[in-house]
Amino acid sequence: MNEGATPAKGFDDLLAANQAFAARFTLGGFDGIAHRGVAVVTCMDSRIDPLRMLGLSPGDAKIFRNPGGRVTANALEALVLGVHLLGVERILIVPHTRCAMASNTEAELRERVGASAGQDASWQGFHVIDNQHEALLADVRAVRSHPLIGDQVAVGGFMYDVDTGLLDQVV
Repeated sequence: MNEGATPAKGFDDLLAANQAFAARFTLGGFDGIAHRGVAVVTCMDSRIDPLRMLGLSPGDAKIFRNPGGRVTANALEALVLGVHLLGVERILIVPHTRCAMASNTEAELRERVGASAGQDASWQGFHVIDNQHEALLADVRAVRSHPLIGDQVAVGGFMYDVDTGLLDQVV
């Protein structure tokens, strides 16, 4: 078994898929610039395909994902780099419907994680979202008011519907 793999499942299936991917790989030598000038901050939820939902391809955009799709300090760092070094001209902040971070309390997530881990998780923060609309407005404000981003780019806040695939522009 590969080091780091769990006893329940190794990585052989993924490595085989990577071999097939590499056989068709065409992005070698790519410059890393967002060729469509787009950056997306969205959730880590596997129902979201950030490139395809916007009609984009690899190389078109910079993608930053985290639980809840929030504009965290790390997301802001990535956006500043994207704007100044990687060709980003438009930033989309995209949380989604039926998000676990918006439909559970901090206590509920700690309970669920603790039960799964078989140990106390009361110390772990998960930064749940009490009101997605207000959080999205705050995140857009945070990007628009950042001194290294400000008015240099277009910034929009959108809600992605995981059941229809549609984006709704909120701000």
